[in-house]
Amino acid sequence: MAEWNEPAVPPPVISLRGIVNRFGRQVVHDGVDLDVRRGEVMGIVGGSGTGKSVLLRTIIGLNRPASGSIEVLGKQLLDLSETERRKIEERWGVLFQNGALFSSLTVAENIEAPLKEHTRLGPALRREIAELKIRLVGLAANADDKLPSELSGGMKKRAGLARALALDPEILFLDEPTAGLDPIGAAEFDQLIASLQQSLGLTVVMVTHDLDSLAAICDRIAVLVDKRIKVGTLAELQRDDHPWIRAYFHGPRARAAGVSGEAEMPPPPESHSPSNPAP
Repeated sequence: MAEWNEPAVPPPVISLRGIVNRFGRQVVHDGVDLDVRRGEVMGIVGGSGTGKSVLLRTIIGLNRPASGSIEVLGKQLLDLSETERRKIEERWGVLFQNGALFSSLTVAENIEAPLKEHTRLGPALRREIAELKIRLVGLAANADDKLPSELSGGMKKRAGLARALALDPEILFLDEPTAGLDPIGAAEFDQLIASLQQSLGLTVVMVTHDLDSLAAICDRIAVLVDKRIKVGTLAELQRDDHPWIRAYFHGPRARAAGVSGEAEMPPPPESHSPSNPAP
């Protein structure tokens, strides 16, 4: 009789184990484990000082952890040579919170910058790719030759996103992508990310504080609490009884965003304090 085997679970595209980040005597992360599945949108949230952006910078190599391991696309990043690391960096794109555009370069030149650094493409082909990416993120044709100072906040975000997509990455890292945008602009940017993720097959890791974004586009959410991390779907985290998680997903801002899930909240724990004895 033939044996029935469960389908193999594909390895995570990003795997963190035992990550410790400290600055002087301050420990920000103390044994963080995180797996990101290929093709998912993972949101990272947490209170002030929990090191959301620090964790993102650690994954992409801008901050070296005190201990732990980081595996991305099957490679142990902390063990790679500089040449090997440059090759793996070509397979991801990063959008920083402020766009991080070069102020002296036009939008098209900003997008061409990673193409110049990582490829041997000629000027004409680089320009063609830049124009394609500009259209892909919904910028107007006349944005090509504008300087960052001539762009609105939303346009800067889109230009930064176009540059992050220049090398056709497999993974997209976003640091507070909707920060500073009005609600309409933030919703449009969320939909842009969702559309690009689906059409390009991207894996997206997004640091955010925006509850609307979590509800709109995230498959799972990683919450930084107590110097570690809890991961689950929105519905799962709404049932978590950790005080900060309860406050975040059931507070006034969550109710305003329509994600509070009040009906699914567990009842508060009963008090175990002894009652006063009768006289």
